[in-house]
Amino acid sequence: MVIDSAKIFYQDLKNSFKDLLPIVVVVAFFQIAIVRAMPENFSSIVVGLVIVAIGLALFIRGLELGIFPIGESLATDFAKKGSFFWLMLFAFTIGFSTTVAEPALIAIADKAAAISAGKIDAFFLRMTVAASVGFAIALGVFRILTGHPIHYYIITGYVLVVGITFFAPVEIVGLAYDSGGVTTSTVTVPLVAALGIGLASSIKGRNPAIDGFGLIAFASLTPMIFVQLYGILVYAMSPESAAQTFLVMEEAVKETVEVHKHFDPWDILWDLVAVIKDVFPILAVIFFFQYAVIRKRVAYLHKIAIGIVLVILGLYAFILGLEMGLFPIGESIAFQLTEMKNNVLIYLFGFLIGFSTTMAEPSLLAIAIKAKEVSEGRINDMVLRVSVAIGVAIGIALGAYRIVAGDPLHYYIIVGYVIVIGLTYFAPKYIIPIAYDSGGVTTSTVTVPLVAALGLGLAENIEGRNPLIDGFGLIAFASLFPMITVMGYGIYAQYLVNKEEKR
Repeated sequence: MVIDSAKIFYQDLKNSFKDLLPIVVVVAFFQIAIVRAMPENFSSIVVGLVIVAIGLALFIRGLELGIFPIGESLATDFAKKGSFFWLMLFAFTIGFSTTVAEPALIAIADKAAAISAGKIDAFFLRMTVAASVGFAIALGVFRILTGHPIHYYIITGYVLVVGITFFAPVEIVGLAYDSGGVTTSTVTVPLVAALGIGLASSIKGRNPAIDGFGLIAFASLTPMIFVQLYGILVYAMSPESAAQTFLVMEEAVKETVEVHKHFDPWDILWDLVAVIKDVFPILAVIFFFQYAVIRKRVAYLHKIAIGIVLVILGLYAFILGLEMGLFPIGESIAFQLTEMKNNVLIYLFGFLIGFSTTMAEPSLLAIAIKAKEVSEGRINDMVLRVSVAIGVAIGIALGAYRIVAGDPLHYYIIVGYVIVIGLTYFAPKYIIPIAYDSGGVTTSTVTVPLVAALGLGLAENIEGRNPLIDGFGLIAFASLFPMITVMGYGIYAQYLVNKEEKR
């Protein structure tokens, strides 16, 4: 038993190092060839990378043992219980509780409040986004129960997003689009995916591959609508004032891209507390509904408990390793490139860092594993991850170009949505929900800090750019383009299948 577990962990660890290799190559290339200086904390970076790899391996093993089984078990029990009210309440509560504690959302909300000179309230912004995610998960569960095609909902959502954009204040548009990309955390994504797939598997006439995915797409779409409505209300009640100066924005941006040269050992303790605090609301909701509503003991509780502990330790080690080395050096390179004012290097860095960080995203790993499983091998997990990573890379490079050029964000997003809607009618049915979900899992633990630093750094260093209006939006690009590349992959894969059948 112990030997088998050690073999499985060794394989997971080997895969983790393979996933991190692109990030190492990109960072090393830019540090040596472009910045031309060895980082001061080289040993810390190496140790950090090893810790990240161990964290990834533990996280994936924990998902398989704990999060996936309990999510699918809950969905099956709710389907058997047949209570529409309790299922809707559970869906809303799990969406709301996990989003309120999401570290990426807290960081973005605090930064938006600082850059807007307090006009945007961080607490109310978080509540708005959390409520929108709760609504999204409930709506997604309702879609699975009714069996409606997902693209009807998504297309309607895009039309609403674009329509509201023309009435929303320009200061809120980029923030609203980015809010859709930071709502789905590393722990939330696997649990929500397991819930959707488990529900689709338990209802007669539903296909787990077609109906089970899509909840994450809903959770990425609705915040864009809710935050824009919040912005319209805030700016209508509090018109623009002279107090909101560029100086306030500049100081806030400097805090965001500030490089932490020294690693504080106390960070070890606080990171563990932060991870437990992030996971606790999820566990509280799960076990409340399991024992108080379904009134059934958790099967294989000891195994589930081990899985949850591994997820916490894995996520903790992952974040710790990133903070020890990769975040400081990545943010440093991003900021130095913006000061060099070499646009080609900025676009290249955006493309390469987008690809490499996405390949290491734990959320994407979890979705790819599930996609391969429920599609019975039709979807190759590695090809899916590469397709998503290419989409993120293109998105960040194009988003960086938009900031340099000073073009309005919504023009690019509208064209992107039109392409997504067009591809929806040609893509195979089984790939569409996975493609929509891919947009929500790309911007999580690894990608958000580096992308935010690049966007805000660009907006600060380019004359005539406003950090509040131009600095946000890169996360939205990183969420949009994977949908296009994944559907493109699906269309091409289906073409090869049809060609083979004809032959």
